[in-house]
Amino acid sequence: MARFFNNREVELLAPAGTFEIFEKVIHSGADAVYLGGKILNMRMHRKDYNLTNEELSSAVKIAHSLNKKVYVVVNNLFNQKDLKDAKEYLKFLESIQPDALIIQDLSILELIKELNLNLNIHSSVMMNVHNLESIKALKNLGITRIVASREMDLKTIKALYAQTNMEFEYFVHGDMCISHGGQCLYSGMLFGKSSNRGLCMKPCRWDFKIKKDGLVYLTEYPMAVKDMCMYEHIPELIEAGIISFKIEGRMRDSDYLIRLINFYSDAIDRYIDDPICFDRKKDSMSIFESRKRDLSTAYAFEKPGLKNINRRYEGTGVFYSHGKVFSNPVEEFEITEDRVHTIKQTLLENLTSNKKPILSVRVNSFEQAKIALEQNVDAIYLSGEVFEPNKPFSKKEILELTQNKKQRKIYLGLPRMMFEDDFSKYTHLLNENNLGLDGLLVTNLGAIHKFKNINLELIGDYCLNIYNELSANFYKKQGLSVAAVSVETPLKDLIEMVKKAPMPLELIVQGSPAVLYLEHDLYENIKVHTPSKKEDNKYTDNNVLVLVDDKGFEHPVYRDNNGKNYLLLYKDLCYLPFLKELNSIGLSRFRIEACHYNLEDLTRVLYSYRKALDNLDICNELYSSLKPMKAGYTLGALQFD
Repeated sequence: MARFFNNREVELLAPAGTFEIFEKVIHSGADAVYLGGKILNMRMHRKDYNLTNEELSSAVKIAHSLNKKVYVVVNNLFNQKDLKDAKEYLKFLESIQPDALIIQDLSILELIKELNLNLNIHSSVMMNVHNLESIKALKNLGITRIVASREMDLKTIKALYAQTNMEFEYFVHGDMCISHGGQCLYSGMLFGKSSNRGLCMKPCRWDFKIKKDGLVYLTEYPMAVKDMCMYEHIPELIEAGIISFKIEGRMRDSDYLIRLINFYSDAIDRYIDDPICFDRKKDSMSIFESRKRDLSTAYAFEKPGLKNINRRYEGTGVFYSHGKVFSNPVEEFEITEDRVHTIKQTLLENLTSNKKPILSVRVNSFEQAKIALEQNVDAIYLSGEVFEPNKPFSKKEILELTQNKKQRKIYLGLPRMMFEDDFSKYTHLLNENNLGLDGLLVTNLGAIHKFKNINLELIGDYCLNIYNELSANFYKKQGLSVAAVSVETPLKDLIEMVKKAPMPLELIVQGSPAVLYLEHDLYENIKVHTPSKKEDNKYTDNNVLVLVDDKGFEHPVYRDNNGKNYLLLYKDLCYLPFLKELNSIGLSRFRIEACHYNLEDLTRVLYSYRKALDNLDICNELYSSLKPMKAGYTLGALQFD
């Protein structure tokens, strides 16, 4: 089965969560089916879902007998055990020859090369591919198709397709995530169930009210997005250069899927047969009436804003199979003496060699950077995403800082999302001016590809989601000299990665990384909702928006100069009590995420960590004297083994 429009293939790609569902879906109007095995994919909540190896083998044979395709999702981040499992699994997958694997973790490329396997590879939406340089890099690595970022509009896809001739796959229907792909870290840090490892507990779909400027706004589920529906826009999808129209729904039942697949199949066929008289709305009402959530075209044509937020009854984090919610609000784990003791003992069982510790900090303003210089911080990262009301670092500020750095190093941070105008601006800035920078804090594969030859050190940020030593090795080959560990990494995986990593790793030990990174601007809510009462924020300044869950916990959301939003922990990470033990397993770079600190708190924290790293024997004493920051301290993912 194959469809073509102007000699270009058009593929309808359908999901299947079980072999029984696959057997029905493969005989529908779909050209291809994507599905997962029992391990290493992004739908791991239910043991009765996903296919056994025998079922995967049968699925490929059945599909190929019908001249259809099967793509196997191997699309979560790998921990140390997963790397071992993946070797045998990848060998098995090569033996049954699916048409492609859909991957997130780039360590798979290292494994495929090591095992000398012949497998076609597509990049998952979890890679958040959104710029020309990333596509070039992936194409050089042998990736044949990308699943475009959910935030990528059709106009951008059309331009990138014309420049690269890369195959594009695009979600056309189903459940959408409010976060940028791979950039939701809260579930892993709060529950020990990583959204990047197929176990997301959906804190984004809790019922939150909003507080800002001392006022309370009674919003409902302000991060619960609508389902995608592009049924009426088949012509625009085809004209954008999209090859594969992807329906989300590996946890859906067959009746729902077959009906939906056949609606889309019929629409595609009708358009191919007669594009001039194509009826966009033929089955629109039927799709609307059978919806689970309300429907949207998301970012396909514009930045949708608040109209992309669901108001229908299943807008919460509900399992469709049994109607229960994924999770309820819980308090971020407070540091306890027992857990600190366990962490210390576990680290002491894995001693290697001490290395001279290096202190780094990410700062949000020129004033913060000056304090970091005064406090003798070894490496200062000038954030590429500056929280309001501060402005991005100017050339004048950068020059003043680098001229006074002495033996310290200063790195310019890059934005997580970098589009073509961003590359143009940074290329000009870095090529035309001697800024005195020591390097760049890089956030995406495209930036590494673009700037690896400009004679500046490249340090990988935590948003690269480096979760195992093979992933670290991949990025070392791409040009990184240091890489930050994924903040979702639990204790034992951290220890194993540090032991085996081929380059120095950096660990965030204090402050708050962004645990949810949004194109959606939550601050728009205060423009359209009427405040219900006055009430100050408990822990953050009133000019910062906070999401208040139904247990009263306040989750701060910062906004940058481009309107992007960053959900931070409300309790700061603090690993000060066991810095010495972390250093003893071979970690030497310790980082503070300080963009949300006022100048007084920043000075206090940097002073304590500088003293601690100069004399690791006094860490406990310093921790006892470091007053909790507002809501308290947490261990994040290190709460979990």
